[in-house]
Amino acid sequence: MPDPAVPGPAPAVPPTPPVPLAALLAREDLGLRQIAGPQDSATVIHWAHTSEMADPYPYLLGGELLLTAGVHVPEAAGSGTYFDDYVSRIVEAGGAALGFGVAPVHDTVPRALVVACDDYGLPLVEVPPRTTFSGVARAVWQLMAQARHTELRRVTEAQQSLAAAAARPDPVPSVLRQLAQRVGGRAALYAPDGGEVASAGRMPGAAGAGGGLRAGAGAGLSPGVGAGGGPSPGAGAGAGPSPGAEVSEALAGLVAVVRPATEDGSGTGGGSGAGGRSGSDGSSTAGPSPSPSPSSASDTAAGVHLAAYALGTGQGFVLGVAAPRRDPGDHTIASVGAVLLSLLTGEHQSSTGAARSSALVRLLLGAAPDEVAPLLGGGERWVVVHARPDGPAPDAVTASALGAALGSALVDVDGDVVRVLVPAGHRELAAQPGWTCGASAPVGPQEWASADTQAGRALSRARATRARLVRHGEHPGLADLVPPSEAAAHARTVLAPIAANPALTETLRTWLSLHGSWDRTAVALSVHRNTVRQRIARCATLLSTDLDDPDVRMELWFALRHA
Repeated sequence: MPDPAVPGPAPAVPPTPPVPLAALLAREDLGLRQIAGPQDSATVIHWAHTSEMADPYPYLLGGELLLTAGVHVPEAAGSGTYFDDYVSRIVEAGGAALGFGVAPVHDTVPRALVVACDDYGLPLVEVPPRTTFSGVARAVWQLMAQARHTELRRVTEAQQSLAAAAARPDPVPSVLRQLAQRVGGRAALYAPDGGEVASAGRMPGAAGAGGGLRAGAGAGLSPGVGAGGGPSPGAGAGAGPSPGAEVSEALAGLVAVVRPATEDGSGTGGGSGAGGRSGSDGSSTAGPSPSPSPSSASDTAAGVHLAAYALGTGQGFVLGVAAPRRDPGDHTIASVGAVLLSLLTGEHQSSTGAARSSALVRLLLGAAPDEVAPLLGGGERWVVVHARPDGPAPDAVTASALGAALGSALVDVDGDVVRVLVPAGHRELAAQPGWTCGASAPVGPQEWASADTQAGRALSRARATRARLVRHGEHPGLADLVPPSEAAAHARTVLAPIAANPALTETLRTWLSLHGSWDRTAVALSVHRNTVRQRIARCATLLSTDLDDPDVRMELWFALRHA
């Protein structure tokens, strides 16, 4: 008979949400009562299984509530070792609890069975005559469905909060804070050299230590996030070893397991204290491991659940998570955080991202656009695109998707309009499903501002004409025969009476471009058609001209083009 004091191998429980035994006992409709074994709130069941076999071991997966009416119990069972053998086999198979049905075979639960369950630490539940085993199994499934629904809702809410955190001005610290809050522990980003870049939350087992966000010193990935030269002071560091320090060391060792190997062999898995851990993706490591390292791994130290995730940037960044427990959805939540951090660290570590940052800084410090344009990865010519979605106002995610479709990561969300700076000639500019777009003519960096105006007007025309894409025309004509300086001087003279009122000027421009349509002009300008009529009437009065005359319209259009 196996020694109850010696634990056997952990059973491979079914992949179902665990149900606390206490929740099943709380069901008043079942009338269940625990009469033996430890009354631990942490006891959970994964399954309900009925068996009248004298040895149920071959039929158990582990984690079950085994239900029996005692049909298999011989008459003289109470005087021998029958119940000891029976209970020991259930425990050896990983059974979570035993439910004994009173009636029709037994009037009461055998006393020897109660003693055996107490000896082996197996919870024993009395099932009253009015409760069927199928009713108990149905209740288990109902509780599982509730647990699954609760967990899905928790994961969904966590995904939304992590995505929102990634869109904040300080995305890396925000994602770490949200992740630490969702798992109830600590989340840390480790640099390729093994040092902490930033961390958030409280290390489980280290009371009063590790709270809040902490960043290493050095050049940051984002505002307030350091590059981390070496291991930062661990949580719980004090006059001697502490649970927090032990957990910090174990987490750092686990991080070393999943860090990608470098060409010189550094950064490989199997760092000190990291051997023998198994990856959650099914891979395992033992001692110094050759590359490739597992993408994720998990372990337990001082009763704290640890997990490490190699970020998919290829730069050696690793996410480490320490939590007091490991709920079913924690791996999914942490994986979402790892994906977001992969995107964030990848952007900041890539040469393209660094070049864009340099371009922004130089512009802010007064550099000319043509000087910073080469850093943006484009050519000599650029196109500005203004776009409005058919549905709700755009957010950062939909704007980035539009930029990717147009072939540029230079995206700006301005209210309900997304502006994209696209290198000209890299790909054919095409209409995008779900968007109304206006595009400027190809221009050099010095003309970005005028191209922005062109794109805005093209978008207004596209909305008014219900076209998916309108390009600003760049067609040679008679107007090109007039020197630009003379054309501009003539435009200033013609439009002088309305030049002080930009609303009148823009309304006249839009109205002429749409062939005098009141309704389409109102749509393009997002105003009422009566407002358009009033403004055009005011223009006619101030200009002292007849706007129904095609020659007058042509003259004004020429002036507006060169204003």
